[in-house]
Parts: sequence; structure tokens; C-alpha cells
Amino acid sequence: MPDKSHVHHPIFARMYRRMAAEFEHKGVGEHRDQLLQGLSGRVVEVGAGTGLNFAHYPADVTEVVAVEPEPYLRDAAERAANDAAVSVTVLDGTADELPGRDGEFDAGVASLVLCSVPNPTSALGELFRVIRPGGELRFYEHVRSSSPGFARAQRVLDLVWPCFGGGCHTSRDTEQAITDAGFIVDRIGRFTFRPALCTAPVSPHILGAAHRPRAHPL
Repeated sequence: MPDKSHVHHPIFARMYRRMAAEFEHKGVGEHRDQLLQGLSGRVVEVGAGTGLNFAHYPADVTEVVAVEPEPYLRDAAERAANDAAVSVTVLDGTADELPGRDGEFDAGVASLVLCSVPNPTSALGELFRVIRPGGELRFYEHVRSSSPGFARAQRVLDLVWPCFGGGCHTSRDTEQAITDAGFIVDRIGRFTFRPALCTAPVSPHILGAAHRPRAHPL
């Protein structure tokens, strides 16, 4: 088994925790409600961070298995799990090696995390594996701008941004990565969200749902 302890961003994790709590009241909380509305059954959440999603899961969710590799953030997520209205288990793990058998979960959630995983293709491939055929992927991510000039600036910024942002990249085309992984996008909203001046490079966002196709009969 690979050592997961290498995912360690102590300075960024503390900064992220403060910023995330502040941004929750500037619109992110509403985005989380939209992201998770209507979910049911067993859910796997990738990159749980401090566990801010937990309070937004609807009652029809029977269990959340939340994966978070960063120790400081995982500790905060474990505390948030204790206060959640639904059953939440927080595990040490990475997006490219998710817990669970093939097709074990009814849905997967990727929330402000695919920007920072080392390999989005691998992470989405794992989500595709553990979500059952017909099951959903819910996603809420900042992405590459549709403006060519802005997108070029993001690509240049990505030469240094990940070094200070816990591995975060500003210019990933996450919608394309989702479809390349085999998911079918059912709905998607694109919007600009900038809760602070420092978040301008990551202001283009998407929020939506996709599903893993059902296997065709032979």
C-alpha cells in the first residue's frame, strides 16, 4: 500500500480552513446545497477538506464515506462528522485509490478538489469505478476560463500557483475530464464566483451532475 502521509500542507491547510469558513457565508454554502440536493443512498466524497459539505447532505443519504489525505484537514473533518445529521466516516486516503468495491456507491461527490489532485484522470477513473452503473457524480469545481486571454493567464499562473495553493491548479478543464472518464453530464451550470480579490484567478466555476452509464445488455 502506498504511503499517504506525503500529502501534507500544514501552512496552506490552516489558511484554507480560515478562508473556507469565511467563504461559506459568501455563497459557498448555497452552492453546497445545490450540489447535494436530492442525493440518496451511499455516497463517497473525494477530498472532504474540513467537512463543510457534511451539514448539507439530505436525510435520504444513508452513509457518506469521505476521503481526505491531509492530516490537519482530516482532523477537522472528523470533528465535523460527529455533528453531521447523516452517518459520515472520514478516512485517510487519496483520490486515485478510493475505498470500496466496483460499483459500491450510489453517488460520488467532488467538491473543490479536482483542481488539486495530482492526476485528475486517475481520480475520475476511480470515481467511475466505485459508483454503480446509473449512479451519479456531483461536481462543484473552479475551472479553466472560457475566455482565451484569461485561460492563457491561468496557464502561466499555474507555473507557481500550485506551490502556494496546496497543489491547486487554476486552468484545468474539469468538464472535459469528467466526460473523458466516461461520465455523461446531465446538467451543468457555469458561473463566476469571487468571494475575495485573491480568488480572481479561480473565479470561473462549474456546478452540476453526471452519471455513470448503465452497462448495455449483451
